[in-house]
Amino acid sequence: MDNNSSNSYGTLRINVIEKTSMRPVEDAIISISSTGNPDNLIYESSTNTSGLSEDISLSTPPVEYSLFPADNQPYSEYNIKITKNGYDTVLISGVQMYEGISGFQTIYMENISDYFDPIVIGSHTLWGTYPPKIAEASIKPLNETGEIVLNRVVVPELIVVHDGPPADSSAQDYYVPYLDYIKNVACCEIYSTWPLATIQANILAIMSFTLNRVYTEWYRNKGYNFTITSSTAYDHKWINGKTIYAPISKVVDDLYNNYLSFPNVKQPILTQYCDGKRVSCPNWLSQWGSKALGDDGLSASEILRYYYGDDMYINQAELISGIPSSYPGYTLTIGSSGNNVTTIQEQLNYIARTYTAIPKVAVDGIYGTNTANAVKAFQNIFDLYQTGNVDYATWYKISQLYVALAKLAEL
Repeated sequence: MDNNSSNSYGTLRINVIEKTSMRPVEDAIISISSTGNPDNLIYESSTNTSGLSEDISLSTPPVEYSLFPADNQPYSEYNIKITKNGYDTVLISGVQMYEGISGFQTIYMENISDYFDPIVIGSHTLWGTYPPKIAEASIKPLNETGEIVLNRVVVPELIVVHDGPPADSSAQDYYVPYLDYIKNVACCEIYSTWPLATIQANILAIMSFTLNRVYTEWYRNKGYNFTITSSTAYDHKWINGKTIYAPISKVVDDLYNNYLSFPNVKQPILTQYCDGKRVSCPNWLSQWGSKALGDDGLSASEILRYYYGDDMYINQAELISGIPSSYPGYTLTIGSSGNNVTTIQEQLNYIARTYTAIPKVAVDGIYGTNTANAVKAFQNIFDLYQTGNVDYATWYKISQLYVALAKLAEL
């Protein structure tokens, strides 16, 4: 536990993975200090066989600081150092913690390369100073000669994030799974302490904005090879290594293929927004304003219509197939049976060769208690809600990890 005298705490769990093999890194040493006093070690322990830390309690400011715009920083900041013989040291600076909120930090380690590049998590957009969004049309004209436009609205497997303004050729491009991208942006743009309806409304706006960039091939039509940027002047804030917070993660998993539509408009709406305090944006969503509306009891759809108009509605995108087999469109639970259950059982057993905390199950196509327990163990390792059911988020993560491990085994 943090030895700070504060009575406010959040919890952090760390997952350490070998970047190349996607295998858990056992016995990695975790050292944590406050960014304000980096020489004072406040926590040290090691990862278990699944590459996980325990839930680490860290002191925070009072939750009230994140509920209203104020002069007090609403989060505490920590440095995390991960070491293990044979691997490059990993240092992440600026991990943000909030009272009563569980954070999940995924850390990738690489074999010794004589290259050390600390990850610095910048200020939250509601606290730091970032360029305001440059206004664009919320519906893009799609009749330009030679432009590339998708023929349907789909949830992509990956988002290619250009970590800087569009014209900055020195900025790195990151290939990020779609759900991970949305979670990262939401954790950068809003506070996880806000009302559920407010979090839902803001995440729907983030998803719709992102899927508009995907559908219109906005940057590729301008000659770039990426989907979106991390610049707040053009898109949303995305930060490599950002901590993911449980309330936001759960909402993204629940809303995984939703976006916002207007009648008779095929493309997702480019739902722009601003903080509503330092920057005013009429006809766009105000982040702090949406917080106040959530406090008043408005639903997510009511909040969105308040800002974007009464004809705004929530739509659903198609899911892309083939990672490695398509989500069946419904949750698998005890009593389910058939080929989809067989697929999950086979993939879990394969993953259990590497993640030994997951019990192996009979591959019989019948979703019983043993399969549910194996799913729970998987969900625990990868910070998914431990329901024992395979919803979209769990199916997606199982498939993603299975493919990564299976491909490496073939090399």
